[in-house]
Amino acid sequence: MSIANPQLQHYDFLAYMQRDAYFPPPLVQKGRQILIRLCEAIEAQQPQSLEALYVLTHAATDEFNRLAEEFYEHDSEIETAARENIGEDFGVVAKAYGFEADYEELIATRDW
Repeated sequence: MSIANPQLQHYDFLAYMQRDAYFPPPLVQKGRQILIRLCEAIEAQQPQSLEALYVLTHAATDEFNRLAEEFYEHDSEIETAARENIGEDFGVVAKAYGFEADYEELIATRDW
């Protein structure tokens, strides 16, 4: 499945992290895939409330929590700028699907 939302079809997820050599490209790609799967889940499930959206974003955030361990294993980490990049992208996704969501709540389950 691919993203149907025209605002996100060509969106450059994790653009900052892609440009910074500190972040291993294969792991950044895994992060991009998490965000793409989030979009696909939103399109498939069509959440009708913020609470339903947060269930999906928290599941994606939990995937980033697991990915954070891989960053550590490669002498990298999801640090301040990366957290901001990831959080902003979650916000872009929410907004593209018509939600006025609290960015912190979108990633409330994060441990990075």
